[in-house]
Amino acid sequence: MIDEGRPLFLQIAEAIEDSIVDGTLSEDAQAPSTNELAAFYRINPATAAKGVAMLTDKGVLIKRRGIGMFGAVGARDILLRERRTVFADRFIDPLLAEARTLGLDADDLAALLRERAANGAPTALTEGNRA
Repeated sequence: MIDEGRPLFLQIAEAIEDSIVDGTLSEDAQAPSTNELAAFYRINPATAAKGVAMLTDKGVLIKRRGIGMFGAVGARDILLRERRTVFADRFIDPLLAEARTLGLDADDLAALLRERAANGAPTALTEGNRA
């Protein structure tokens, strides 16, 4: 799981976010403690705490004094909204720009997406095998 090129606290935060999005960590369920995260990933507890603090600041986790950290009510919705925005910025906006360059309108794009989805869009692995 650890990617040497990215800050560890971000990776911890993203792992917890993934758990919330996929339902592994439900709203109002107790999140792993910073000590548990530190032991599991073999990192400094302060690093794990920094990732957890990010999620608390974002409103995804809430602290219950003396008990621990818990998934906030509405956390999944917060994360899905954020991820949709990032998805649009990273993929949809460049797609639309290229479509404009090619003279494709929204209907053309929708038809292309439906066609690719129906035929099983090629993956990077299958594309590489075609060469």
